[in-house]
Amino acid sequence: MDVIETERLVLRPFTQDDAPALFELFSLPEVARWSGTGQPMTDVSEAIARIERMPERAGGHPAAGLFATVRRDTGAFVGMTLLVRIPSSAGNDREDHEIGWHLHPDAWGHGYATEAATALVQRGFDAGMPGVVAVTNPDNVRSQAVCRRLGMTDLGLTSDWYDQELRAFSLDHRGCD
Repeated sequence: MDVIETERLVLRPFTQDDAPALFELFSLPEVARWSGTGQPMTDVSEAIARIERMPERAGGHPAAGLFATVRRDTGAFVGMTLLVRIPSSAGNDREDHEIGWHLHPDAWGHGYATEAATALVQRGFDAGMPGVVAVTNPDNVRSQAVCRRLGMTDLGLTSDWYDQELRAFSLDHRGCD
């Protein structure tokens, strides 16, 4: 998996050395509430296990991956950005890729999510992905704003992925030309 550099960020593969920073990120209730079960991590071993599962979670597309997202100027960990195969809900046979981000609250409001996601969307399109989706908790207005800044179309509430009702957004390759 390649390292991606933007104006202010470096997106790189996670290593086990990132486990403490990943644990700190997902131990914060204000971050964890928007991810997975919504429950904060309680032990660094959960972060280690998550890093170990990342290659499988990414799937087989050459552009896919989960990236530690760090500032170029300081090397400080700001969060994670991902471009992965999104699990379809039961009875829904879709083959979509999801763009997503989880940033430390100290990094909120600086445009990092938009900058990192823009780079990953372009990476996906350059590698032949026809489009990407993003899903958010219906109450996560901050992430929905990022989706809009990316030029994504609001699909409204849907249960197409993760077996739960989420607000979904899409962007196809034609929308980026």
